[in-house]
Amino acid sequence: MPVEQSRLPPGQYVPRGRPVIHYGRVPAFKPESWDFRVFGATASGEEHCVTWPEFERLPRTTVLADFHCVTKWSIMGNEWCGVSPAAIIAAAPPDPGVRHVMIWAEYGYGANIRMSDFTADGTLFAMELDGSPLSAERGFPVRLVVPHLYAWKSVKWVRAVEYLLEDRRGFWEERGYHNVADPWREQRYSYQEEPGEGPP
Repeated sequence: MPVEQSRLPPGQYVPRGRPVIHYGRVPAFKPESWDFRVFGATASGEEHCVTWPEFERLPRTTVLADFHCVTKWSIMGNEWCGVSPAAIIAAAPPDPGVRHVMIWAEYGYGANIRMSDFTADGTLFAMELDGSPLSAERGFPVRLVVPHLYAWKSVKWVRAVEYLLEDRRGFWEERGYHNVADPWREQRYSYQEEPGEGPP
């Protein structure tokens, strides 16, 4: 069995090329007004905010990971470079009771993930793909990458992290997609959720 096939979750295939899927239009990047916020249940109770030059100066790390779309295609062996969630957490610590985060993007789009997924090895605020800056349609200047979950959790055009004391569904989760989104368990739709996998 080829290496790529052995890494494919159930129901996935490797397409020709590198598809691009997103909801809505591609936003324009304005570095002079761009900022990145961390808010919600922070340890200090205050909102943290950094400018684009400040975000660019954060330490970088590189992750090699596969990428699985809920529409059943997978792109194997992507090299992402960017800022780890650990660097964000160090700069803006959460309240000890935080168990989930909401990742906010341009136009008010959001996706919720468990804190354990946010801090997992491989999760990254990516700024580069395969050695080049992200293209606009792939999330430039910053996108979250959560390679062990379906790709709708890998939010493009990220602008904020909200720490949550109680879980809350994001954009696609409110529209029938699974709250957890583990591709190895084919958690595609909310009707598949078991007790404890979604908000009360």
